[in-house]
Amino acid sequence: MYDSEDKELKKVGLELMFMTPEKGASENWITAVELAKMVELPVEIVKKKLTILKDAGIVRVKGINPKYWRFDDYSFQRMDEDDEIYMLLCSFDDVDFDRYFQY
Repeated sequence: MYDSEDKELKKVGLELMFMTPEKGASENWITAVELAKMVELPVEIVKKKLTILKDAGIVRVKGINPKYWRFDDYSFQRMDEDDEIYMLLCSFDDVDFDRYFQY
């Protein structure tokens, strides 16, 4: 389905996972264009990764044009721990948490 070391998927997933209103998202909903700027990836790649996360059931979408995306904590917490996407997003060895949190 996808590479289990998909760094772009992980980047998009973690950015959504740690999304806060302070980062400019409206009630934690964000467009693919805004997200692409945050993760410094082309919009088309971000849209593909969002679709993978949506198909996995951990990202919700609302609207048509533009679409707004949001991480679904409830569904993520109920994922099978052996799921490839779950393991990818829970692999924090190479994650710079300063990117997501201001102390």
